[in-house]
Amino acid sequence: QVQLVESGGGLVQPGGSLRLSCAASGTMFNTYNMAWYRQAPGRQRDMVATISSGSSTNYADSVKGRFTISRDNAKNTVSLQMDSLKPEDTAVYYCNAVQWRWSTRYDYWGQGTQVTVSS
Repeated sequence: QVQLVESGGGLVQPGGSLRLSCAASGTMFNTYNMAWYRQAPGRQRDMVATISSGSSTNYADSVKGRFTISRDNAKNTVSLQMDSLKPEDTAVYYCNAVQWRWSTRYDYWGQGTQVTVSS
């Protein structure tokens, strides 16, 4: 079982920045593929950014050039730097860990952190 705890959400004005962090439990963090998802009210949960165990990254088109995902395997953390924030970035942001064991995928989720972009 992997425990994920997000932090860093809050209220920010359009054009501002926030940095989200996710701390993971366990000793195999370096083997997990990590990701950030978000869910706005009345909408489905969507992928924002992913980072593989080898640190390859992928971003949703809507955040490319504005958001940066990174990981620190020594600290068991993954971060999401969000710049040039827009009102449409308002959502609950969730940290996700993917672990593969014997060809079976296991997904773990944090509790979510609210990000509100508003003037």
